[in-house]
Amino acid sequence: MRFLDRGGVRLAWDESGAGVPILLIMGHRYSSGMWYPLREAMGDRYHLISFDNRGTGQSDAPARTSVGEMTADALAVLDAAGIETAHVYGVSMGGGIALEFGLRHPERVRSLILGCTMAKTPDVKRRPDWLIKLVYRSLPVLKLLAKPKFKNGYGDAAPDDAIARDMAVLDKDPYVLNGVIAQALAISHYSVDPAEVRALKLPTLVLHGTQDLAVPYEAGKALAEMIPGARLVTFPDIGHNYFIGAGERATAEVEAFIAEVEATRAGA
Repeated sequence: MRFLDRGGVRLAWDESGAGVPILLIMGHRYSSGMWYPLREAMGDRYHLISFDNRGTGQSDAPARTSVGEMTADALAVLDAAGIETAHVYGVSMGGGIALEFGLRHPERVRSLILGCTMAKTPDVKRRPDWLIKLVYRSLPVLKLLAKPKFKNGYGDAAPDDAIARDMAVLDKDPYVLNGVIAQALAISHYSVDPAEVRALKLPTLVLHGTQDLAVPYEAGKALAEMIPGARLVTFPDIGHNYFIGAGERATAEVEAFIAEVEATRAGA
């Protein structure tokens, strides 16, 4: 890993491969290490740039953060890699950061790839901060009481061996509880202007599973309908972590989309 300082916060980032650049933005609680399926599937053909969101992996975990701060982190990482423009691929919370990145820095974006995420507009009901903190501090107990649906949230169509491997990797994935709570509060306080989203002029791919328990499929569908010309790819009976559940199909959809965008850029 490499490190950069942004406003006193140390961010861990890395890059690998060569070719078309893709900036990878991971979701809530997960470090960039959880991009391992995509690295294995695409790492030999693309220049992949990733980083640990503050609160996870080897990055610092400030007590407070915001989606705006994490968007600025993504920009700092892209600058550190010396990349002028990239395909920006975010999942879950990372999808919200990627959308914000596209709205604030469209000149740096070749395309947006938004997975298992939503456009969190002001009308979305926000939970109180005290409840969010209580839920995360009670997670060990809540997990014992939970009755997992759809194969632990991966989806009924997800392969059992892929699920087992991902859960084993996740079990070793480092994070700081206060940093993860700060991420959750950042998501809760964030909202995006729907008029800005409707005015977005970037090639956009939206990917979502129909059994997503974290971000309902209908929210992903609404996101795709909000962005002009966006393409929606639906994974039936697949949960939130669709790039585990859908595997090769998810990778193929992303690669085909990037190829189309690159061909258009070359012909422009």
